[in-house]
Amino acid sequence: MPGAGAAPPRRTSTEGAGATPWLLASPALLLFIGLLLVPLLLTALLSFHAFDGTRGVLPDYTWRNYLEVFSDGYYHEIFLRTGGLALGVTLLCVLFGVPETLILARMKSPWRALFLIVILGPLLISVVVRTLGWAILFGNNGLINSTLMGLGITSEPVRLLFSMTGVAIALTHVLIPFMVISVWANLQKLDPQVENAGLSLGAPPRKVFWRVMLPQLLPGILSGGIIVFALSASAFATPALLGGRKLKVVATAAYDEFLNTLNWPLGATIAMLLLLANVLIILGANRWVERRFSQVFS
Repeated sequence: MPGAGAAPPRRTSTEGAGATPWLLASPALLLFIGLLLVPLLLTALLSFHAFDGTRGVLPDYTWRNYLEVFSDGYYHEIFLRTGGLALGVTLLCVLFGVPETLILARMKSPWRALFLIVILGPLLISVVVRTLGWAILFGNNGLINSTLMGLGITSEPVRLLFSMTGVAIALTHVLIPFMVISVWANLQKLDPQVENAGLSLGAPPRKVFWRVMLPQLLPGILSGGIIVFALSASAFATPALLGGRKLKVVATAAYDEFLNTLNWPLGATIAMLLLLANVLIILGANRWVERRFSQVFS
């Protein structure tokens, strides 16, 4: 039994540490709530408001905006076009970004740092400026068509401007640095001796890549694919400038409803459905890849 004058036992550090992480994270948490969750909540509420062409947004709540989007084939085409564009850009970024990162990892200093700056440098330039540069290249008298006709490959200009092909090429150029960053971060965690072990056991380089390297790169490819798919599905500047008025995607359709027809509830509905589709597709793909390659993610 302790004496009457003994000091009370001290509180352990774990007893008072429960609130510390929350206090440290509270500024970022409040910023996240104020700049993301609150606007999303207001947009979701706006999507349920009624709209009248003469009176504007009405205080009445209705499901009419969602029913209009789900029942109109025009919006079906826009969402399918956006999904196909995002999937195509993601596949192109994987196809070019993964070999590019592997080549970059095998470079010696200082060439590795130099080419890494070249790859990531476009992120320092505005997307609008890069898109306008592609518009100049894609023109009928641009560098690409002039070169193709000068070499005799085509007899007339190839239509790249105001086409899905041009939009996909420009978006791939804009978003491929995100794929390189994701795969590069994953590649730095791998032991290079694993690849050397496969080669020393007599496996050809191609089989070592498919059976040893690629499964270990899947987490980086998946994270990069998620970033690229989400950004390309919600891209606005590049499809608007290179796709024109006729080649609509979901982001440009929502923009038109907000600023041209002033039907804010319908524009909010399109934006919320784009967000929901993005989340469902990304979570579904993530779950399927983790199940399919569970030995890599375990």
